[in-house]
Amino acid sequence: MAYLKSKTLFFTTSPRSPLKMIPEIEVLHNNFEGKVWNTDTQVAFIKKLVEGKDFEGQGSGKHMALSARDRITRAPKALGFVDLKPVIKLTKPGEKLISGKRTEEILLRQLLKFQLPSPYHKEPEEFNGLFGVKPYLEIFRLIYELGALSFDELMIFGMQLTHYTKFELVVGKIREFRKMKAYAEVSYKTFKGTYLRSEVEKIYKNNIDEGNTKTRESRDLSLDKFVKTKASNMRDYADACFRYLRATGLVEISQRGHSISIMPEKRAEVEYFLNTIEREPVYVEDEEKYKEYLFNTSIPVLYSDDRERLLKQVVDVTGITRDLTIEPTEKLKDILEDAIITKKIEIVNEQIRNLKEYKNYADVITVFDDIKKNAFYDVPLMLEWNTWRAMTMLDGGEIKANLKLDDKGQPMSTAPGNMADIICDYGDFGLAVEVTMQSGQKQYEMEGESVSRHLAKLKKETGKEAYCLFIAPKINASCIAYFYALHTMNIAFYGGKSVIVPLELDIFINMVEQSCRAGYVPNSKQVKEIFEYSIAQAKVSKDENEWYAKIKEKALNWL
Repeated sequence: MAYLKSKTLFFTTSPRSPLKMIPEIEVLHNNFEGKVWNTDTQVAFIKKLVEGKDFEGQGSGKHMALSARDRITRAPKALGFVDLKPVIKLTKPGEKLISGKRTEEILLRQLLKFQLPSPYHKEPEEFNGLFGVKPYLEIFRLIYELGALSFDELMIFGMQLTHYTKFELVVGKIREFRKMKAYAEVSYKTFKGTYLRSEVEKIYKNNIDEGNTKTRESRDLSLDKFVKTKASNMRDYADACFRYLRATGLVEISQRGHSISIMPEKRAEVEYFLNTIEREPVYVEDEEKYKEYLFNTSIPVLYSDDRERLLKQVVDVTGITRDLTIEPTEKLKDILEDAIITKKIEIVNEQIRNLKEYKNYADVITVFDDIKKNAFYDVPLMLEWNTWRAMTMLDGGEIKANLKLDDKGQPMSTAPGNMADIICDYGDFGLAVEVTMQSGQKQYEMEGESVSRHLAKLKKETGKEAYCLFIAPKINASCIAYFYALHTMNIAFYGGKSVIVPLELDIFINMVEQSCRAGYVPNSKQVKEIFEYSIAQAKVSKDENEWYAKIKEKALNWL
């Protein structure tokens, strides 16, 4: 059990992407079902997780039990996918989640049940009725009411919606913010910063008046540090909320507008649960009753649970004219899901055709320019998606992005941690493409080893020769040295020598521009020549700097 410590809403931040819960819950279920959740099993869980193919990193070496609790007691437990008391157990929602069928629906049901306070999240006496809310439900209501909600509006005001009775107050604050923004005579950054500080100081007025401005893991008791820390927490929670709502498939993100809105075709579904779900938290003092409620896969009732509405949805999406009334409800949902997937594949295939004909060339270049300006809400996601589009356009291979796309073929979340971002099949050889916005030493620490591991995985799975292209706005010197060394090191764990070519984003963009000017689609031989050249230069260059300089020159003249 956890106690609510913040005077604002909080949302589960671990894992960042809800879909990453699935392999981790499976590890817990397959190896620890029926065991007591304690320090020993927590440490063993992290070790087992690190051994698997679906986890990036090593966990916290000094605090492995804490790492385990971070992975399991936040989203998986709080959302009802696992039960940890009296022993570890996969719940019915957990079973449905790891089945891979209709994950958006089961995630939505659990998000709509998440509440504060609850038997899992107790409200301390000092807060005295501050909390009384189902956070995701009320944020859905906020988006619906306002048409769209910007990230800053969610961070500054949405996080104050600690009780459902505050809804109209929060709406009023957002409307006032929008009005004042229109009349502001300073930059938006300055305007937002001033507004944010003012709201944080209002929320924590009592703490500030009493001089209680200590923050965790800091000796700095200044008001500036206190406000900055609280604002940072609100930012993290707002980001987590955006990502989990996105995973339901009911909302869409305006990357340039940094805002979230209900998908027009999903509006009726949202209207339904906003009008039917009880806003008051339930079974706050009764854990057993709360678990029965949380683990029930039939509640809350959703729009598609009504057979008449479901039948209409199936007919509208599929165009099927035969009598479907004899089909069970679950079968109808399967038909609808399959039809939506088929439609998405058609949309993506159309995108691919347009890319190969260079119809979207100008947009691809514009998106890269905006990535460099940090103009998007989720820059890493947009870099991954746009690099897939560029790779599809500049050569004739079969190019697959491992990121998740929504029903409209727009990017939803980045690739899982156990595979390369993009896989290119050129017939006689393969190519893994890895992209990152990380820079400095962190680029090497977070990307270096995993890139070589993903390349090894591609070699093993295809049984073919394979290379890797590593793209980032700036390439760290440690990565250059590491990739250079791997060219000549025969490491069995990585499937022999690893040919990884690092390129700065500007150079890759130049390669795309060359392919457009060429007037023809480059072939796989021209792609392969870059990596063969890299191998040859690694043998004769005096060091990694000379090798890297030659690689850049080759890329700038690859056609």
